[in-house]
Amino acid sequence: MKKFDKERLLLGLAAPLLAIVAAFLVTAVVLLATGKEPFSAFGIMFDYGVKSDSQVYILNKATTYYLAGLAVAVGFRMNLFNIGVDGQYRLAAFFAAALGGALTLPGIVQIPLIILTAMIVGAMWAGIAGVLKVTRGVSEVVSTIMLNMIATAIIGYLLQQGRLGHLDSAGTKVATKPLPESSHFFSIPTQPDADPIWGFIVIAAIAGIAYWFILSRTRFGFDLRTVGASESAADASGVNVKKMVVTSMIISGVVAGLVGMPTLLNDSYEYGGDFPTGIGFTGIAIALLGRNHPVGIALGAILWGFLERGTGKLEFEGYDKEIVGVIQGVIVLCVVIAYEVVRRYGLKRQQRQVGAKLAAQANNSQKQEVSA
Repeated sequence: MKKFDKERLLLGLAAPLLAIVAAFLVTAVVLLATGKEPFSAFGIMFDYGVKSDSQVYILNKATTYYLAGLAVAVGFRMNLFNIGVDGQYRLAAFFAAALGGALTLPGIVQIPLIILTAMIVGAMWAGIAGVLKVTRGVSEVVSTIMLNMIATAIIGYLLQQGRLGHLDSAGTKVATKPLPESSHFFSIPTQPDADPIWGFIVIAAIAGIAYWFILSRTRFGFDLRTVGASESAADASGVNVKKMVVTSMIISGVVAGLVGMPTLLNDSYEYGGDFPTGIGFTGIAIALLGRNHPVGIALGAILWGFLERGTGKLEFEGYDKEIVGVIQGVIVLCVVIAYEVVRRYGLKRQQRQVGAKLAAQANNSQKQEVSA
């Protein structure tokens, strides 16, 4: 048993190491093809990425990316592809910002109210896709893509002057009414005259622990993983598959509702046209990088933030800005391929071990019959 556990650990380490090596090699080839020296580029990225202000930037970005990865991972564990996290978090952040700007309550009341509003909106928007899947057989991929477009249209319609949008004093920007100072989430100071770490990183960590506990230590989590592995087997064991599909999409939407909160409560304090978009799609890549595990997703979110920070510096050094997307795409592709290669190798290895044990048992039985 100890040998088996040791080999499993080695296989688990082999996948990310193989992916990192392959990603660096492919990226180096791409840089060479553009006439750039790869080791110089990697050195620039690393030197800039480990600076103190860069570390704060990476942690703040990783907070948002981590929540997006968790939201996607909930669906993945159910074998559901929730592409609608982007629309869910933007719509949730918009209505939460509108509500927060319209109220002036003590922070101890208003902040939880804003967060709860975002979670409810995200849950309702994701729940639509779940209901459509179990009642009409509509693929969650199709429905969530359409819901993303509808969410964009709703925000565009309501975010106008005279509706829920307000023109700023300079007359150049339309956004929701700014949140009162009592609604600003706490920050963790770092160095004098330096940006602080967003306090919402604590909520993100709590969400990760809750994700792990629910999926790994509860009956609901076991049923969820069972349905994701085999709907027919889960149905035969008495699990209400349709209910689990809807519930999983709702939970995914709840987490998606939190994605925009770090930016809203720790940075922008309003929802405007410059509010971050596309984070939901980044969450898909990060969930793949982390293999749907909360620790893996955290590492993937930090890696993504590091790449954004480091490759951003490359633009000032004469490198093409498109290299950022190339590096990120190569890493995701290499990780997916590496994990699949290692998984297949591990499966074949287990099959060989089972075959060897069965052959040994058959030989022992034959020896016992001969001796008898």
